Amino acid sequence: MPRVKGGPRERRRHKKVLKQTKGHHGVRHRLYRRASESRLHALSYAYAHRRERKGDMRRIWIQRINAAARLNGTTYSRLMHAMKLAGIEVDRKVLAEMALHDPDGFRAVAEQAAAAEQAPDVQAA
Repeated sequence: MPRVKGGPRERRRHKKVLKQTKGHHGVRHRLYRRASESRLHALSYAYAHRRERKGDMRRIWIQRINAAARLNGTTYSRLMHAMKLAGIEVDRKVLAEMALHDPDGFRAVAEQAAAAEQAPDVQAA
């Protein structure tokens, strides 16, 4: 049986890898072997960082809420506690968006939470 070489199939595969590593630096997008390595690392980083991004976003939301809370005379921690006492169930993502784009709405939520915190503890009785 005659030996079969890659030919056009191999070229297509190589071109596909080189196209995927288009933005990489130096030989990492020019030479197939280096590009293939580079692509494997890039894909593994992309997979890991998709999960990391969730935590990063939560940290950003908390910073934004804390900044807005301090403008309204409280802190993030006190605000979240007061919201829990008031029964206000707004997640951090929405609260951060409110702080950024709707300061009046955020102020209303903060005031409602503060009022619930100041009220005598009805649940303890």
